[in-house]
Amino acid sequence: MKIVYLEGSYNSYIVVLSIFIAILASYSALTITARITRETGRTRFYWIMAGSFVMGTGVWATHFVGMLAFHLKMTVKYNIGLTLLSMMVSILSSFIAFYLTLPKNIDWIKFAVGGFAMGSGIVIMHYVGMEAMMMSAHISYDPLYWTLSAGIALIASYAAMFLLLRFRTQYGTSWLKWLSACLMGLAICGMHYTGMKAANFTEHAGAVLEPEPVADYMLLLGVTIVIFSIFLVSWGALFFDRYFLEKMAYLDTVTGLPNRNEMNRFFDRHTGEESIGVLFMDLDQFKAVNDTLGHHIGDFLIQQVGERLSKFVHSGLEVFRMGGDEFLITVAPCDQEQAERLAEQVLKSIKKVYSIQGNELFITASIGISISSIHDTDRSVLLKFADTAMYRAKGAGKNRYCVYSEEMGKQELRKMELEKDLHPALDNEQFFLVYQPRWNVKDNCLAGWEALIRWNHPRLGIISPGEFIPIAEETGLIVPMTDWTLKKACLQCREWQARGVLEPISVNLSVRLFQTGSLQKTVQRILDEAGLDPQWLELEITESMVLYDIQEIIRQIEGIRSMGVKISMDDFGTGYSSIGLLDMIPLDTLKLDRLFTNNLESPTKRAIISAIILMAENLHLEVIAEGVENQEHVDFLLQLGCRNMQGYFYGRPMSIEQIDEWMKQRSII
Repeated sequence: MKIVYLEGSYNSYIVVLSIFIAILASYSALTITARITRETGRTRFYWIMAGSFVMGTGVWATHFVGMLAFHLKMTVKYNIGLTLLSMMVSILSSFIAFYLTLPKNIDWIKFAVGGFAMGSGIVIMHYVGMEAMMMSAHISYDPLYWTLSAGIALIASYAAMFLLLRFRTQYGTSWLKWLSACLMGLAICGMHYTGMKAANFTEHAGAVLEPEPVADYMLLLGVTIVIFSIFLVSWGALFFDRYFLEKMAYLDTVTGLPNRNEMNRFFDRHTGEESIGVLFMDLDQFKAVNDTLGHHIGDFLIQQVGERLSKFVHSGLEVFRMGGDEFLITVAPCDQEQAERLAEQVLKSIKKVYSIQGNELFITASIGISISSIHDTDRSVLLKFADTAMYRAKGAGKNRYCVYSEEMGKQELRKMELEKDLHPALDNEQFFLVYQPRWNVKDNCLAGWEALIRWNHPRLGIISPGEFIPIAEETGLIVPMTDWTLKKACLQCREWQARGVLEPISVNLSVRLFQTGSLQKTVQRILDEAGLDPQWLELEITESMVLYDIQEIIRQIEGIRSMGVKISMDDFGTGYSSIGLLDMIPLDTLKLDRLFTNNLESPTKRAIISAIILMAENLHLEVIAEGVENQEHVDFLLQLGCRNMQGYFYGRPMSIEQIDEWMKQRSII
């Protein structure tokens, strides 16, 4: 018996509608993919579910609308259960594909599994949807076209996965994304209509055929409205997220630049072997602007700095505001030459004059550079390296950049180790004092001592004060260390007095001691405990101290001098040139830094020293020259009227045992 197949026809308008739905679904999926890639944790999972729903319902709607476009001249209804099942299969397969193929690092095995899951899901969805058709006809399939439709589904799925990966970091609209969405949509439609070509329909006995095609236009209208509503809601959510929530969470409110949250997402996207250049920038004089002109001027300045930095942004280069006056520039990929060239351009741009509400401001910046891949270096380490290099640039004079190196890393590691070990050092009695004599050349006699702290590290040996004193200053440990030094020095001075050596002893002070507000009480307590008369103690300050709060420091110095303790200014002439403040600061002594005693053959050096000594005489200040190393220094300084000297020519810093021997050799004891 010859089998007669029913001939179907297509409504071309509805076919076009199905293609349009497939393209919109594809474009929505590509857009949501970028959103998924930028998120982490639970939020990422929610966006994967949203993307799967949009993609799955879009593919299903393409199939279902395509089914409604097909007419067999008989009434066709649909089994609700099977129809919903076909939609769930489409959504589930899309979820598997999204979940497996959109992690930060691409796993090609997962890519293969995800593409197969999506392709298989589309095939199952299509043929379950076909089984949902309720009509007076039987469906059979041509094996060739069935196989061809399954192959097209798999190829389309792998192509879709590839495009999802291609556009997962592209958040905006582009013609290339629309072109890709068109290709995906056509591939989905190609699978559907090839599958329909595989279907052969044979009528049941006694079936009634309609003279004209029958279509359920109300059902078609309902499905179309629902699908477009889904697209509109998803696009609306993306629009709101991008232009409102995104701006609130990931953009700095002052500069409009990406903030620290966006920086974290940047590093989340760059976790492979690609070399990343990180430039950590900090403005050099920003605090002075805030303190003198107000924070509103500071905000305007930060805004203008952000505008200048934003001009450097291009593909592969991003600028972030970290907070305060700190900015971060990332370049991917990057090498050292490229990073240094960029740093020079940024510094040149930043130091141009700023005009803000009638104020002309001149600001410079310091930049630290580190270059590595996130695969080789954790992001926090990469940022720490750049931060370390930035502070090195500030220490080298500001308005410059510095590239992080292994040697710098070793120094930073040693600094961290010393800082850790510095805390218990005082309790473990690792500190000791050495004393350097001062000599009165005119009378050829001892004129006093300077007490200097040293650290005998149990593993590293003797640590230079140049290493541990700055760390103690930063951490505040300098306060108990100075307290201990004062006490030991006063006790030692009292012991020498008991042996007939009546000479003063001097101790260096940190500005941290003045910031405690209790320096005078501390000095008085230590003098009382040691039983030492205040006239035998001299406290040394530096020029830079007066920049903190000169009036408060002068007040405290006056209180200390009223006790009878002497005050000297150490390293005079190397700090911030406080000559104009010498008549305000209550001092007894100026100590000339060794910078002046070096190269005394220079006429200019001699003229400067002569002027300082003459000025000190007029101010009734004693002058002590440091760094005296030979007889030539002694003779010249003596000619200029400097009587007291200190340096290796008279004695290095010595332990108590060495001092006893030194004094015996000079018949002091």
